[in-house]
Amino acid sequence: MELDVTKMDGSKSGKVSLSDTVFGLEPRQDIIQRMVRYQLAKARQGTHQVQGRSDVDRTGKRMYRQKGTGGARHHSQAAPQFRGGGKAHGPQSRDHSHDLTKKFRALALRHALSAKAQAGTLVVVDDLAAKDPKTAALRGNLGKLGFENALMIGGSELDNNFKLAAQNIPHIDVLPVQGINVYDIIRRNTLVLSKAAVDALEERFK
Repeated sequence: MELDVTKMDGSKSGKVSLSDTVFGLEPRQDIIQRMVRYQLAKARQGTHQVQGRSDVDRTGKRMYRQKGTGGARHHSQAAPQFRGGGKAHGPQSRDHSHDLTKKFRALALRHALSAKAQAGTLVVVDDLAAKDPKTAALRGNLGKLGFENALMIGGSELDNNFKLAAQNIPHIDVLPVQGINVYDIIRRNTLVLSKAAVDALEERFK
């Protein structure tokens, strides 16, 4: 697969050949969906918790005598049906994450990259760099290129001026190549890879 290489000013800078083993798979939505669930579950804090019946600090004395009241028989005022009582079957702190094998996670990333390539929303740029950390100038360049909702992946080290200029632009995410992940790829309309990022990804999956 060959794609045109674009400069940040919109001009062309040759072509790049993409590996079919990384960018040419037939995308499987089930694999991508499982990986997104894995990432979102792992990101959950799991600190939601309420007081159960045993956590409520109330007297253990019987409310009234067992028989002869004509009503239901109760013992503890900490029972869920009473005001101030504990919550029945409420959420407790726990770890929501689950396991996926390393091979599966790598496969899911290749399928996400292939999905962008197949949809025509994968763009390769010469380099992600800016002369000055000016948000307005970078926003203008991105607008000309049509990058309104994009994930931009640079090399192992991001250009500091580009990073500073892009951080205040809505719907634009900038990550080094080691931070690329399935969820961020899917949540943005366009995936923009630098040539350094393409080389690093193909080396990673060689």
